[in-house]
Formats: sequence, structure tokens, C-alpha cells
Amino acid sequence: MALVKLQTEHFRNLSPAPVSFSPSINLLFGENGSGKTSVLEAIGYLGLGRSFRVSRHQAVVSHGEHKLTVFGGLDKGMARESHGMASGDLSHRVGIARDVVAKETTLRVDGEPVRNLSSLALHLPVSVIDPGVFDIVAGGPGKRRQFLDWAVFHVEPSFASVWQQCQRVTSQRNQILRTGRIDNALMKVWDSQYTELAERLTKARKETFRLFTKAFDSLLGEIDAPWVDGLRLEFYSGWDSSRSLVDVLQDHREQEQKMGHTLYGPNRADIRLRFQGRPVSETFSRGQQKTLVILMKIAQGMVLSDLGKQVTFLLDDINAELDVGHRAMLAQKLYELRCQVFLTSIEPPRPEELWRDTMPEYRLFHVEHGKLTEE
Repeated sequence: MALVKLQTEHFRNLSPAPVSFSPSINLLFGENGSGKTSVLEAIGYLGLGRSFRVSRHQAVVSHGEHKLTVFGGLDKGMARESHGMASGDLSHRVGIARDVVAKETTLRVDGEPVRNLSSLALHLPVSVIDPGVFDIVAGGPGKRRQFLDWAVFHVEPSFASVWQQCQRVTSQRNQILRTGRIDNALMKVWDSQYTELAERLTKARKETFRLFTKAFDSLLGEIDAPWVDGLRLEFYSGWDSSRSLVDVLQDHREQEQKMGHTLYGPNRADIRLRFQGRPVSETFSRGQQKTLVILMKIAQGMVLSDLGKQVTFLLDDINAELDVGHRAMLAQKLYELRCQVFLTSIEPPRPEELWRDTMPEYRLFHVEHGKLTEE
């Protein structure tokens, strides 16, 4: 799917006028504060159910208003012609509204209310590449876990439900651990539920990680860099996988009770990135880390592309982080994968620098005071 129509109401400084986009490449430019990133942020709401910039909805709704709305029209994207669809035909209409006073979220797909954000997000896989994305390498396990789980969600339809159940059970375990008094019979019940869900989550993660590393390794074969041969990516389940999780929990009950929360299981999963046995965050330069993250993001797109899903990539101000060569590599790969791309910049973009061999069709927008004008 690709987002071909967008309309917002009371979303930051964006104009409420509807905008039509290309299912392929969209280039947005304008001064700082013009609203470029806000456009990407609004698109992100449809694919992620939240902002990729801030954690609070209150920061996104226009000043003096209490409710924001984002509406999107989706079509078959780059696969439109093979489905016999004419330009302008919509496959789905999706929308999200958030009342920041009542703290209520309303979700709709094709005019019908839906309960879960997953029902919305499944229609529009959105992947963000902005200056903060490089924390995937340099940051903690949570960043890499989030990176992996995004792909698992789009590969395995049941993952979202199992993940939510596991979160609830983990919360219950943590409450018991914090009390300081352990009822062994009750704890055994929660441990049983927790380990069963953990095994299901871990199985889905392992399978997606297998697909991801297959795509990633094929990319590495195209890279001429001295660090390629010594790089290793390993999936860590969150506990010593040579032992059952039940035994691990029992052996570390006192430790968990002392800390007051669950220390072992899928909530501690990670993708371990190592070069010659040492963490990449300690051995790679900033430039090498950026190259690695780009390859990881492209590999994600390859996994979904192989499953017939078109990813919408939001590339926000990457000129500040990537040199011309890396920008061109990323843009070319995303075009080859038939992804939808939204790319922002301060200066008018130069497509000939991004696509040196084959110039794709694209639409160019100037953003000023929250309004998009096609050029």
C-alpha cells in the first residue's frame, strides 16, 4: 500500500487542505519550521499510531485546540497497474483522531471503527530514517528490540496480540515482585503464562530475524568495506537459550525480587552487533555506524518487499547526517525495492544526485507555513 492522499486537522501548523502524493517518490523542501517534518509526523501517525518525534499527543495538537485528526487515502502503490487500478482509485481509507483532553483515540478503516492500532498500522508499513535512527547501533537494547519488532509485526499477523498479552503478564509479575512477599503458588501461575507467551514471541522474532539476516547478508556482499567480514549480527532471546526460561526464572527469583521487576525473557531481547567479537558501538566510527543502520533499514524493506508489501519510508533531514554517496545509495535501493519515499530537505533537492542511473517519477513540494505547494 502507498499513501496517496493526506488531510489533517489541528495537527501542529499544517494546513487542513488535502494533499495528493506519488505512490513512489515525494520530495519536500522548505525552511526550518516550515512544517516539512510535521508532514512526515502526520504520515507516521497513520502507520505507527503516534509521533516519532515526541511521546505526548499534547505536543502535536495545534495551540488552543484539544483534538487532532489525520486522514489518509491508500492505493496499491507501485503494484497498482498489475491490479488494474487507475490513478485515483483508493483501496482503503484510514484515519486517526486523538482528543487530548478526554484522552481518547478514535480509529477508522474504510469508515468503520476499529479497536486496535494494529488494524490501522498493518495497512501502511511506515519506516522512519531521521537523525535519531542511528541510536539503533549506539543506543540500548530497547532501540534494537523496537527495530526488530516493527518487522515482526508486519511479517507475523498474530505478533501484536501475543506481544500485548506478554506485556500484561509481565506487568502482573512485576507487581508481585515489587510487593516483597512471594506467593510461590501464584508466581508459578504467572510464570507459566509468561513462559508460554515468551516462547511464541521468541519463535516469531527468530523467524523474522532469519529473513532479515538473509537480506542483510546479501547487501553486505555489495559493499566494499574492510569491516564487512568481521561483522556479526546475533539474536539474543533475553535469557540463556540453552536453558528453559522456567528454570532461569526459578534460579533468579531472589535477584528479581530484589530488583522488583522481570529480568529475563522477551522484554530483554536484543540484536547484538559485533565486529571481531567486540560491540560495534565501541569499534565503529560514526560514519561506519550510519552505513550499518542504513543497510539494516534497507534489509527490513527487502523482507517486506519479498512478502509483497510496500514500505513507506520517511527520510527526515538526512542531508545533515549522510554524505551525497550514502544518500544516493539509500535512495537508489529504496527505488529498486519499489518503496514509497518521502524525503525532506531545507534546500531544493537535486534528484540527479540521488538517482544517477535511472531517474524515477517523483513529485516535488515546497512547504511554507504548513502548506504544501507542488512545483
